[in-house]
Amino acid sequence: MPTDVEVVVIGGGSAGVAAAKRLHQASIRCLLVEARPRLGGRAWTIHDRNGHALDLGCGWLHSADRNPWVAVAEEQGATIDKTPPPWMNRPLELSFPRPEHADFRRALGEFYARLDEAAQSGTDAAASTLLDPASRWSALINAMSTYISGAELDRISLKDLDRYHSTDVNWRVVEGYGTLIGAYGADVPLMLDCPVSAIDHSGKRLKIETSEGAIAADQVIVTVPSALLAAERIQFVPALPKKIQAARGLPLGLADKLFISLENAEEFETSIRLFGHTDRVATAGYHIKPFGWPMIEAYFGGRCAADLEVGGEAAFFDFAVSELVGVLGSDFARRVKPIRVHCWGSDPFALGSYSFALPGFSDCRATLAEPVDDRLFFAGEACSRHDFSTAHGGWLTGVAAAEQAIAARCG
Repeated sequence: MPTDVEVVVIGGGSAGVAAAKRLHQASIRCLLVEARPRLGGRAWTIHDRNGHALDLGCGWLHSADRNPWVAVAEEQGATIDKTPPPWMNRPLELSFPRPEHADFRRALGEFYARLDEAAQSGTDAAASTLLDPASRWSALINAMSTYISGAELDRISLKDLDRYHSTDVNWRVVEGYGTLIGAYGADVPLMLDCPVSAIDHSGKRLKIETSEGAIAADQVIVTVPSALLAAERIQFVPALPKKIQAARGLPLGLADKLFISLENAEEFETSIRLFGHTDRVATAGYHIKPFGWPMIEAYFGGRCAADLEVGGEAAFFDFAVSELVGVLGSDFARRVKPIRVHCWGSDPFALGSYSFALPGFSDCRATLAEPVDDRLFFAGEACSRHDFSTAHGGWLTGVAAAEQAIAARCG
């Protein structure tokens, strides 16, 4: 491991890989340091016994018409699936009759209209204050929040939620988002299996303490999840209380995915969707036959996912089967088997899935992203004002931090 470089990038997720790549292209002596034995961070692709690429973390090229990872995928020769995502289609009629679904879509549109109006006011509040208590669809709107933000609406700043920008163009990489990000960073100088414990910025040069020894550097770009900063898994010397406070205002929500094999899958259309229930928050969303593969991609979020993590894979599978047989009949249980789930809440290098802002903390993203003395720079999806919770939000902030570091060196 190099003990003296110009810039150390901490964290090998989307932001860290993008930052290190930009520095490497600028011929700056940099080192990407990652705690895991792989690159990708919260983008992680595994393969089932049939060779299908399963994204246990982020899996969608959100805002694909302006997502920089699309160009990377094209350069790598990856296969981009432009099939409309399941949430843009009508759910399975058996689980959600068409008239009811149309009524739900109207209620959802009205909720977002109220959100947009409330966000223009001078005060912040929990997004749950905008739910219509008389609407039969408030529970399902809240359930969708757990898939989108990883948390229920009572925990989410309405101003921050309104700032999220989406073009509603959503594609997928057949070979996996995690595969894409890992391959992009494969040629930069890096150290894997190397957690960072402290950054001493008291002297003329920075001292980065790792499990493999200390590294001296002129600058550092920190791209670890906000939850790790909030938990002070990395110690700053001198301390950076404003950064820690900002990170605590941006906790990570929880969105876990369970992949389930499906026998006789030909009975279903490709990329069909169903909900376990439409009258409660603690329910999962089911994506049947992604890419046409004989499987189900089940989404769990918020408190429901947190409760299930206590019981591990068996708890997720039992919950899913109980919901699926409630919609598709008791015989359906014999047609499914668990493949894999990853519990992001208990992952020691993530502590969650992606960030949301607590009510009253909508401006914490800008605070977290601010450089310190032109030597410490911060990036990651939690630092993005409009593209948080996405891999492209990580990319954009990572490249921005690298450009700030380069400018400071040139200045």
